[in-house]
Amino acid sequence: MSTAVEAPVSRRRGRIARGTRWVALALGWLGVAAAAVGVAAHGIRFTSPLVVVAASAAPYLMCGAVVALILFLAARYRTGLAVAALVAGLAAWTQAPLYLGTRAGGPDASGGELTVLQANIEFGKGDPDAVVAQVRSRGVDLLTVDELTVPAVDALTAAGLDDLLPHRYVRPAATGADGTGIWSRHPLTDRVQHPGFAMAALSARVEVPGDRTVTVFAAHPLPPWPPQQTPIWADELARLHDILDRLRSGSETVVMAADFNATWDHPQFRALLGDGVRDAAEQAGAGILRTYPADRTWPPVLSIDRLLVSGATATGVDVVDLPGSDHRGVVARIAVPGYAGA
Repeated sequence: MSTAVEAPVSRRRGRIARGTRWVALALGWLGVAAAAVGVAAHGIRFTSPLVVVAASAAPYLMCGAVVALILFLAARYRTGLAVAALVAGLAAWTQAPLYLGTRAGGPDASGGELTVLQANIEFGKGDPDAVVAQVRSRGVDLLTVDELTVPAVDALTAAGLDDLLPHRYVRPAATGADGTGIWSRHPLTDRVQHPGFAMAALSARVEVPGDRTVTVFAAHPLPPWPPQQTPIWADELARLHDILDRLRSGSETVVMAADFNATWDHPQFRALLGDGVRDAAEQAGAGILRTYPADRTWPPVLSIDRLLVSGATATGVDVVDLPGSDHRGVVARIAVPGYAGA
């Protein structure tokens, strides 16, 4: 009697086990597919809006490979494990430079350090007291500001920014996101507003003490979304590359700070790197520093505020809160050979 009862129960359990395994396998292959899309988007330099969006989400898509490994392991599916391990390895390879750092073999890091803060203050709404407090507490030498408005300049001045960084080159907008500004502890010369950008792109030479020329470049490429802006975004990033090359030909050290509206996983951004140009977070091994959006109930998900360095070495990079803005700021300590600053 008991055997007759146990048989249907055993068959039912078998069906449940097989069904669970098939679900695990299906979800595992979905994870592999998502991760493969992330890896492909990281490497393919298309300006298709869908590819650009996929590259923005690449680190999250790549996590699908880890999920797949767990599911295939639980299902004891060797083929799936091998494929998932391969895709996971490729995904790790794309992200590893951000964590390993590239300071070895770079410029001499024994010089004085410049501290640079990049801040997008969202249509001028960022709390000026908070910005000035970050400048003061971190000993910032150079501040670059995106989405700078005329009222924001006045508010930053009233909050005491000019007392800390008395030299400035600003091109604020009356309203909106078009304005950009540079504040410096040291005098600024050779001020240039570069044409051809939807939002102001500025550069200036920083007259630092010591035997070194330093140029700062502040920019804000147009976002790649909505889709009609994607070609403009790609063109502006390419234009930044050309300007960066020109600035480097006339200056021993160049620091480019921007809300690039692009992440490490966009090939259009990584095209700016190489030949002595480094992403500060990559150089310092700081990892993925998510800065946007910072005004939600959940943490930021995109790392679009970044600093590039040439002829110098980023020794540390971190994010800072900017109350009132939808961005976090990025602050970097940059060792500049020949710089006699503290």
